[in-house]
Amino acid sequence: MEHYVGNPVQDLWRIFRIMAEFTEGFDELASVGPAVSIFGSARTKPDDKYYKLAEKTAKILAEAGFAIITGGGGGIMEAANKGAAQADGISIGLNIELPMEQKPNEFQNFSLRFRYFFCRKVMFLKYAHGFIAFPGGFGTLDEFSEAIVLIQTLKQASFPVVLVGSDYWGGLVDWIQDKMLGNYINPEDMNVFTVVDEPAEAAKIIIDYKQARGPGGMFLPSGVRRQS
Repeated sequence: MEHYVGNPVQDLWRIFRIMAEFTEGFDELASVGPAVSIFGSARTKPDDKYYKLAEKTAKILAEAGFAIITGGGGGIMEAANKGAAQADGISIGLNIELPMEQKPNEFQNFSLRFRYFFCRKVMFLKYAHGFIAFPGGFGTLDEFSEAIVLIQTLKQASFPVVLVGSDYWGGLVDWIQDKMLGNYINPEDMNVFTVVDEPAEAAKIIIDYKQARGPGGMFLPSGVRRQS
């Protein structure tokens, strides 16, 4: 088996690039105020119901004074940035350099560019007062898992994690309850995310959190909810 042999000079410059991305991100995002990170598939089309739900959710939150953070691309990201822009809110795109170039959507009015996924991920989570995930692929699952692990392990003050679309997320929730609960996670770990279907519900969870959070910023959502 071959092992990667690093180039000391290249690795040193890589460290500087990583530091620069963190420095710029911290500097630019520290002043945006309360924010919500919204995730979902870049493949979602404008006529898809989840595109419309993401657009409406972001608009409600922006009208309530939240900045909206997305990955800056198409699909759900575009929808969320669009909703924020419609409300004259702060519409942030954290764009990523990819081998197949990501095209930034036109609805960002505050944009940053990242080379490293892990730097970008820190920015999604560090400045968020809430996290909303719409249907998506591996990237969306990765962000969802990252958020709930940080809350579960107390590495970050608990904030609302909302999954929109019980028809999409329901199977995952069933699997977690059937395979993980009691064996690999505790019952209270199911309380770190909530499943909803309506934009008003998703927005209310975030808004209530902002209003209810104490000096330490700790808040626990009410638990997993499923639409009947």
